[in-house]
Amino acid sequence: MSIVPQIKIAGTYMRGGTSKGMFFHLDDLPPPAQEPGPARDDLLMRVIGSPDAYGKHIDGMGGATSSTSKVAIISKSKRTGHDVDYLFGQVAIDKAFVDWSGNCGNLSAAVGPFAISHGLVDATRVPPHGVAEVRIWQSNIGKTIVAYVPIANGEVQETGDFELDGVTFPAAEVALAFVDPAPDYGDGVGGAMFPTGNLVDELDVPGVGVLKATLINAGIPTIFVSADAIGYTGTEMQDAINGDAKALSMFESIRAHGAVCMGLINHIDEATCRPHTPKVAFVGKPADYIASSGKPIAASDTDLLVRAISMGKLHHAMMGTAAVAIGAAAAVPGTLVNLAAGGGERKAVRLGHPSGTLRVGAEAHQVEGRWQVTAALMSRSARVLMEGFVRVPGDCF
Repeated sequence: MSIVPQIKIAGTYMRGGTSKGMFFHLDDLPPPAQEPGPARDDLLMRVIGSPDAYGKHIDGMGGATSSTSKVAIISKSKRTGHDVDYLFGQVAIDKAFVDWSGNCGNLSAAVGPFAISHGLVDATRVPPHGVAEVRIWQSNIGKTIVAYVPIANGEVQETGDFELDGVTFPAAEVALAFVDPAPDYGDGVGGAMFPTGNLVDELDVPGVGVLKATLINAGIPTIFVSADAIGYTGTEMQDAINGDAKALSMFESIRAHGAVCMGLINHIDEATCRPHTPKVAFVGKPADYIASSGKPIAASDTDLLVRAISMGKLHHAMMGTAAVAIGAAAAVPGTLVNLAAGGGERKAVRLGHPSGTLRVGAEAHQVEGRWQVTAALMSRSARVLMEGFVRVPGDCF
């Protein structure tokens, strides 16, 4: 038996919002993995511990959930007006697959702090005290994110009293602006906030019937349906959905048919090749419920309720990119999200999710008959959990 030594790769394990993942400086990756392709995917899957038939990620850095099976690759940007390029990979848990089709809005909060700490932002733009503005090019979707990172004594401030539902401990607030958040994938795919041109479409889903849906391309392509149309209220918790195989199959069918309607895939069978996008979520009117932490959420605390499916499971809180989609859809009168929030013109909404509440702002307007959002705004937090080296077998890529 031949012995293959392990190699070590510099990396940082970070929490961003309600997600966490491995962050790498592009130049620190082995040369074969510095370019897109099988070598990069194989390396990152081994780092995370996928594919894992046991679904536990025991032999890797992943946490065996969609929120904790993530990687980010950061590099100094050559693009005018930007500090860094940020590439996000969603690593499948039990399959040999890395989905590069969308962004992670939660991990976006950690990109600015990582960039400053690793010298990727011009030192003249980082004040001794105050807030540093980091302009990020989100490479997956071809859009700009602006992160406002708190600075103390010339270094990133990570501790603070900002509380984020879904995160146990308080930390320093990182404000994010997702600029013109309709993803543009190139080749004529994406770009329009409502890809069908409609605020509400009808999806004919086998086993479900004709279902009204708002299909929006903002932050991340998202399919919104009304909770009551599929037998829910919007107060459901993870166990009610994730323990129901029939429900999960229904949501995947809705996702596949919506993806075809949005022009993201040509046939429903192709949905398995991009499990990260689009997302599917259901919305309901405000109601009292108990969050997963045990905290009571009153109907008056929210404008609407949202439950979102990520990588085939109900998310424990709310994906940052889906929150962008919610804010954008809520700002456009007549969408299902807007109607669930009470209708009319809105510049911000408070949404209720399984872990609590979240406020997201967005202002929509029409340009030549098409809806656009200048920017979607929300606050997150981020923290370094561990830094140093990850080790992987030298023949894994």
